[in-house]
Amino acid sequence: MEVFEQRRRLEWAEGMRIVSDQLYPEAKKMIVVLDNLNTHKPASFYEAFEPVEAHRLSQRFEFHHTPKQGSWLNMAEIELSALTRQT
Repeated sequence: MEVFEQRRRLEWAEGMRIVSDQLYPEAKKMIVVLDNLNTHKPASFYEAFEPVEAHRLSQRFEFHHTPKQGSWLNMAEIELSALTRQT
């Protein structure tokens, strides 16, 4: 997987294409658990790619989002942010 400088829709879509086509090309469907960041949506595929490619990718994934309030991921991000600001 690649690390991108920014967390925009285009980078997320490209990262998911890498997961789909390079890391797990044989998988029929991949279940992905995500936080509720606004870039983590199938619409990002349509912003980044041509419609046929965007549709192909959106069909390869099944997305499940963590709860907006009180998810462990949100709590971890808040803690890491607080620790980072202390230094």
